[in-house]
Amino acid sequence: MAQAKDFRHIFTVSTLTREIKTLIEERFPLVWISGEISNLSLPASGHAYFSLKDANAVISGVMFRNQRRRLRFAPENGMKITGMGRLSLYEPRGSYQLIFEHMEPEGAGALQAAFEQLKKKLAQQGLFDEAQKKAIPFLPGRISIVTSPTGAVIRDIITVSRRRFPNIPLEILPVKVQGHGADFEIARAIELINDQARSDLIIVARGGGSLEDLSAFNSETVAQAIFNSEIPVISAVGHETDYTIADFVADLRAPTPSAAAELALPEKRALEQRLNQLESTLINGLYGNVASLRERINDLTSRLRDPKRVVDDMRLRLADLESRMNRQMEKKLTACNERLDWFTHALYANSPENRVSKGRNDLNTLVSRLTGSMTSILTECRGRTNGATLRLEALSPMSVLDRGYSIARTYPGKTILLDSTMTDKNETIEVILARGRLRCQVKETYGKEEDI
Repeated sequence: MAQAKDFRHIFTVSTLTREIKTLIEERFPLVWISGEISNLSLPASGHAYFSLKDANAVISGVMFRNQRRRLRFAPENGMKITGMGRLSLYEPRGSYQLIFEHMEPEGAGALQAAFEQLKKKLAQQGLFDEAQKKAIPFLPGRISIVTSPTGAVIRDIITVSRRRFPNIPLEILPVKVQGHGADFEIARAIELINDQARSDLIIVARGGGSLEDLSAFNSETVAQAIFNSEIPVISAVGHETDYTIADFVADLRAPTPSAAAELALPEKRALEQRLNQLESTLINGLYGNVASLRERINDLTSRLRDPKRVVDDMRLRLADLESRMNRQMEKKLTACNERLDWFTHALYANSPENRVSKGRNDLNTLVSRLTGSMTSILTECRGRTNGATLRLEALSPMSVLDRGYSIARTYPGKTILLDSTMTDKNETIEVILARGRLRCQVKETYGKEEDI
């Protein structure tokens, strides 16, 4: 029987994956997609790897370094974006992903997102702190203006400055205020003014425009240059409703370039009027003070007395005080004499001689009592000493020897022999008598109570 023919088409894994890759890339060469970024990874290579998700699904995404450099904002986890990319399949893992060519935050432009991110970053670094801002000089000796040399902005600033205070010199540093490299030109101009150190104030100005037109003033380069400036900076960028990063960093924000000139310079005519008023007030005050002092002098002159009369009055008062002092001294002296007499009588009544005589008698009595007590104590002590001496002599070994006894001890060890077993035959012993000693040799020893 013939074998059945196998009509199955068997793919290898690589072949099937390649077919699917071709199908996907041809079907979706370029797509627009929106979602929320999660699992964002930014390795040292500069590429960005992340997941894009919505409520029901997740897809892997990647943006390579060259495309990422062109972004005007920094992708973050949780950020909703709209992007354009091509769908591709990674054959070694069999997983598909989106390779993004462009993306922007959903609901806001990339420039606005970059503006908010840079604003947050610089605020955290302290560039917006009020404590870091410098005071604007009341009347600067020279003003440097960083702006475009053409257009209405510079003309408005010059017109207002000449109207308010025409004597102040203005220095214009022409720069690009939009387009590529404008931020570096503005920053370099601010640094140059600080290096020359001839101006007391800097005005950074530009007319209104879109957020993209104002991007140079929303750059970190210009912000750092304004913050590092030793000379105070007024920012006058755009219209009154426009806010840029330069406005937040500057020492003072002006709503318009014309307003910057008004804030930078006081009005000369008003100053002159104020000076005239102060001068008039000062002169009137001086005249008033002089008149007041003259009246005071006249008053004191009228109240001034004849010196001779003053001296006579002082002499009379001195004589009165002297008389009163003498009376007081005599009264005090009389009182002291009376007290002295009283103390003298009291001293005689309590003569020390009587007290000494009484003390001497008391002393003799005490000496007699002390002598008698000492004699009695000594007699008692002698009796006790004699009794102790007699008892000591009765117990003395010498008294025993006087009664015919002797003391035997080893020689030369001098150990008292109390038992015959304490010595052996032919040993030398020493016998102590009442008078003298004997050195003997043991011929025989006997036990207890033998041949006594």
